[in-house]
Amino acid sequence: MSTPPLAGTGMPPGAFSGTQAQAAREVNTASLCRIGQETVQDIVFRTMEIFQLLRNMQLPNGVTYHTGTYQDRLGKLQEHLRQLSILFRKLRLVYDKCNENCAGLDPIPIEQLIPYVEEDGSKHDDRGVASQLRFASEERREIMEVNKKLKQKNQQLKQIMDQLRNLIWDINAMLAMRN
Repeated sequence: MSTPPLAGTGMPPGAFSGTQAQAAREVNTASLCRIGQETVQDIVFRTMEIFQLLRNMQLPNGVTYHTGTYQDRLGKLQEHLRQLSILFRKLRLVYDKCNENCAGLDPIPIEQLIPYVEEDGSKHDDRGVASQLRFASEERREIMEVNKKLKQKNQQLKQIMDQLRNLIWDINAMLAMRN
């Protein structure tokens, strides 16, 4: 139920329903995309139902399966396939309409869609780059020193493990000779 327009608004009673009908007929691209998304979701859902029916369906070899049940499931499967075909036609219509609506638009380069801030001072950039290079070279030097120390420690640990292995070998050899 809709409320009638107020008297004195200057709009006849039928004009309001006419504008709603016109707005319903004019569909913008965003709502078409939403309809397309819903259609794709319906297609996926119907496809999953078809696969579920096929998984539960057995071959009609007449041994343990009733032909009535088989015919019923076959009918459901055919109905799902028919609805799936209708959904694909609907999706094609939505796709064509979106392409038609977007045909006059100029494509915007992706670089223009990414916001960034430019600094105007070139002197500032030179100092910033030089300080970044200096910092990076110092950091690289520190990393190389740490790697060198790490290699030395690894060599020392390897020598200690070799000495322990030889000591254990000697102890086991002496115990074996004692017995």
